[in-house]
Amino acid sequence: MRLRAFLAVISLFAAAVAAAQAYRGVDEDGVVHYSDRPRPGAEQVDLPRRPPRPSAPAPRAGSAAPVDEAVEDEAPFRYESLSVASPGAEETLWNIEGILNVSLDLKPALQPGHQVRVYFDGEQRQVQGTSFQIEEVWRGVHNIQAEVVDQNGELLIRSRTNRFYVQQNTIVPRRRPGVAPR
Repeated sequence: MRLRAFLAVISLFAAAVAAAQAYRGVDEDGVVHYSDRPRPGAEQVDLPRRPPRPSAPAPRAGSAAPVDEAVEDEAPFRYESLSVASPGAEETLWNIEGILNVSLDLKPALQPGHQVRVYFDGEQRQVQGTSFQIEEVWRGVHNIQAEVVDQNGELLIRSRTNRFYVQQNTIVPRRRPGVAPR
C-alpha cells in the first residue's frame, strides 16, 4: 500500500512539475496527496522553474548567406528493413532449369540514386531493382544476400543471408533385359 501511495505521489509530482503549479494536501487518513488542481485545505507548493532553453545562435555579422536550418537538422535517410523474400531461407526449389527468380522486400522503396548489390554464393552480382533473375543456378546448396548502397557506395542496409537448396529430378534410363550396363 505504501509503495502504491508513493508511486502515486511521485507521478502526481512529475505531472505537477510539468504544469509548474502543484498543491499539497493531507486527507483524513493522514495520506499526503499532490495535485495540479487546488483542493479544499491544500496548500500551493513552489516548484523550481526549468532553465530557459538555449536559443539558436545569432548569425555573425559579415557572414555569407544564412544557413538553412531545415537542411542542417534533416536526418540522413534510413531504410527500415531489407530481406530476401524469395527464395526463402532453407527453401528447396525443384527443377528451376538454371534460372533463379529473386525478390527482395525493402522498406521503404528503393530511393533514387541508391543501388542494390547481391551476393550469390559469395560472388557479387549486378542487379537492377528488387526483383530480378540469376542465371546458371544449378543443383546444390546456395546462399544469397542483398544490400543497398548510396550513390557514393556507402552501405545503407544489408539483409541476412538466406541459404536455400536446388534439386533436379534425374531421369535414369531403364535397362533392357540381357544388356550389360556400360
